[in-house]
Amino acid sequence: MQQIADWLDKLGLGQYAKRFAENGIDIGILPDLKDEDFDRLGVLLGHRRKMLRAIAELDQAELITESARQHGAERRHLTVMFCDLVGSTALSARLDPEDMWEVIRAYRAACARVIAAYDGMIARFVGDGILAYFGYPRAHEDDAERAVRAGLDITAAMGKLETRVEERVDVRIAISTGLVVVGDLISGGASEEQAMVGDTPNLAARLQSLAEPGVVVVSASTRRLLGDLFTFRNVGDREVKGISDPIAVWAVEGAAASESRFEAVRTARSIGFVGRKAEIEFVLSRQQLAWQGQGQVVLISGEAGIGKSRLVATLAESLALGSHRRVRYQCSPYHTNSALHPFIAQLERAAGITSQDTPGQTLDKLEAMLALGTRQVASVTPLIAALLSIATGERYPPLGLTPAQQRR
Repeated sequence: MQQIADWLDKLGLGQYAKRFAENGIDIGILPDLKDEDFDRLGVLLGHRRKMLRAIAELDQAELITESARQHGAERRHLTVMFCDLVGSTALSARLDPEDMWEVIRAYRAACARVIAAYDGMIARFVGDGILAYFGYPRAHEDDAERAVRAGLDITAAMGKLETRVEERVDVRIAISTGLVVVGDLISGGASEEQAMVGDTPNLAARLQSLAEPGVVVVSASTRRLLGDLFTFRNVGDREVKGISDPIAVWAVEGAAASESRFEAVRTARSIGFVGRKAEIEFVLSRQQLAWQGQGQVVLISGEAGIGKSRLVATLAESLALGSHRRVRYQCSPYHTNSALHPFIAQLERAAGITSQDTPGQTLDKLEAMLALGTRQVASVTPLIAALLSIATGERYPPLGLTPAQQRR
């Protein structure tokens, strides 16, 4: 599918690459596309005409050659997820084939939605197993984190899976990270698109058999990349078939309530901060003006990886800032549909709410925090509890507000 993405990029229409890939449209199918096909793909009229002109200019012989040409393999550092349906053999023995088909369909659809949301790619379905890549074809700096969040969301989605049968569906998920070679393997008349060669996918497949139902496990290579972003339980060193030395395995218990993603993944071995003297002096001069009553706002912007978060962390640790209260709100690419997510996360941290708390404990912590700032705890708590999705039970009556009123 890289050919079609390159072709669209040349036309300045790269935004359609994902839609073409999701519908299995490669370079060889382009001449067969009709107006109704573009309608289904959601291509704008002007863009459609531009594509049709470009398709008409394509050399047909070149198309045939290109569609049969073997893609070059790439050496990549990937995070690989292997997801397996628990007890599928016993389930298929109990269910009618049509019902089992419905379970598999719903299971695959739910997994595909979650993996796509974190920009992962399903490489292939292996029976009731799913092999997914994070970091190919597009790499991110946080592919290991994306894979784990996707795994946690998949296990949560299984509890809400809607099928025609009254059967609970569980999954085991294993994640590993390492160097692989990925590309199309073509041999004679057989071919396998985006095949992966290396220990990483084999290790992920082996580790999933060690996971308990509904649990995500990661290898040591993935664990090192995750820092304190999640809470883990050490499963210990385990013997894995085909690997001579025991493998350290970690079970993911949930996302940690970290104030800063940078601090969460920052290692204890980080070297001292070097340079950026002018920037630090400038920010500290703004701080002095603010302390004198002249409100200040400082924006630090730049390309990814140049040290913006490290600069902020260094400033936060600076003794020159003196006594103050720091409030940090952090956006997340995983919560783009929740405009208030930064505030929700900050309130949960301030109240000390954790994923292990019972609904009653969560409500107690919220009330204790709100009591520090208001005497109207009884009237404020139900509103903030609704924002944080905390059930109030019989302790407070329903709000009786519309969603728009609640938001305001």
